[in-house]
Amino acid sequence: MASEMRDLVDQLRERLAAVRRGGSESARAKHTGRGKMLVRDRVDRLLDPGSPFLELNALAAFGMYGAEGDDFAVPSAGVVTGIGRVNGREVVVVANDATVKGGTYYPMTVKKHLRAQQVAADNALPCVYLVDSGGAFLPMQDEVFPDADDFGRIIYNQATMSALGIPQIAAVMGSCTAGGAYVP
Repeated sequence: MASEMRDLVDQLRERLAAVRRGGSESARAKHTGRGKMLVRDRVDRLLDPGSPFLELNALAAFGMYGAEGDDFAVPSAGVVTGIGRVNGREVVVVANDATVKGGTYYPMTVKKHLRAQQVAADNALPCVYLVDSGGAFLPMQDEVFPDADDFGRIIYNQATMSALGIPQIAAVMGSCTAGGAYVP
């Protein structure tokens, strides 16, 4: 039993390490070759030095759109979300990973983004958006816009939280086209 548990923990660690790398090696090289920071480095730079970051849903979309390492994989649903500290204040961070399909939104990306906003709203935490997105992933746009919990809900949530006095802050870190342009 203990050996099986160790194997499962090792498997979890391997999967987390894989998704935390982000997109393919070539996508990461292209991104950094343009002088851009990788998404988790951006989050680290944003947060107070030495403060913790509670990443939410790191394994979202794991294996849904392709196996880890293939061209269809969408590590962490292409967006890093979590709770951290900025200037001593807890905030929710939502950061697009442009090394994963140009930071585009898949159906699970939308769900993960909405879940982070729900955590922010429930706890009255400011949201900081690090935008680097090409909008909806076009081959799946019919699944990104279908219902009340869709891509448009992201903007609705921002407006609602802002009206409640919960700060909404966006920094454009790269591409900000199509649906990605609605966040800032």
